[in-house]
Amino acid sequence: MANHKSALKRIRSNSAKQVRNKYQHKTTRNAVRALRSTTDKTEAEGQLSKVVAMLQKLAKNNIIHKNKAANIQSKLTKHVASL
Repeated sequence: MANHKSALKRIRSNSAKQVRNKYQHKTTRNAVRALRSTTDKTEAEGQLSKVVAMLQKLAKNNIIHKNKAANIQSKLTKHVASL
């Protein structure tokens, strides 16, 4: 167990950040899954901008790697274009 006040605070803040990161990551994964299952082109185009913004936010906050975000965005863009 931690012995310093600052270490205790760090433990609390890390757990709060972990919960927030997990929520954002899971929400983005669900949005990507929903976009991949969409068959309507106009609906998919509307969802694409929201999903791309979510992925970029995750990459900016180092929740996922920036190259992974770019790869997912590329595949989703190709998917929407092929509808």
